[in-house]
Amino acid sequence: MKKVILAAAVLALASTAANAQTVRIGTEGAYAPWNFVNNEGELAGYEIDLANAICEHAGLDCEIVQNDWDSIIPNLLAGNYDVIMAGMSITEERLQTINFTQDYFPPDPSKYVAAAGEEFDFDNLSGIRIGVQGNTIQAAFAEENLADGNTIIAFATPDQSVADLAAGNIDLLLADGSFLDPVVTNSGGAIVFVGPEELIGGGVGGGVRKEDTELLATLDEALDALKADGTVDALRAQWFDGAEPAYTE
Repeated sequence: MKKVILAAAVLALASTAANAQTVRIGTEGAYAPWNFVNNEGELAGYEIDLANAICEHAGLDCEIVQNDWDSIIPNLLAGNYDVIMAGMSITEERLQTINFTQDYFPPDPSKYVAAAGEEFDFDNLSGIRIGVQGNTIQAAFAEENLADGNTIIAFATPDQSVADLAAGNIDLLLADGSFLDPVVTNSGGAIVFVGPEELIGGGVGGGVRKEDTELLATLDEALDALKADGTVDALRAQWFDGAEPAYTE
């Protein structure tokens, strides 16, 4: 089995993926159950397990490094790592800057949560403090569709947004449903889903630099195989509360 090394910080600028001996995979490490740091101080989650499976199948030596969400695309472009696996939705805007692998998670509806007992008129939201994580598809949606008469508050990390909702500093939080599902479950009834689901963006895939076409083909070939043999759906079911198969019958 190929060794996957956990690094606490991104590496310095190095050669492109085509010439690199090690493929470096950048992740946020703050977005459970996609990617997070567990109680042992190790990276864990759906994308960590999937990255390991991809690298093993493709015969790649891989290194997983953490990077803050706000700079995750700029640091890919700077060469600090070669692939982004960080719960990143495939969007037309991002495709102008980077390429994506095929999706390894189907489109995930965005949902609203609020403190239990709060009520909102979603046909006429006004005077509401709405939290989102900055530089996400939810942030763009909120600025375009919800900013009129409301206050949009962007957070650096998803955990900060949940903490501020619990503290009463925001009224609503809009985020990926797959992230919010365990938040609601683990809140003991203090946080609940409210309002409609919003269909924003496409599925989730791995981001690579435009010039790294050989690496992209290698990753897609591995994903094809891991979808066909049931690995991707098995990992989705493991990390997302028994999620129904999306890539196998």
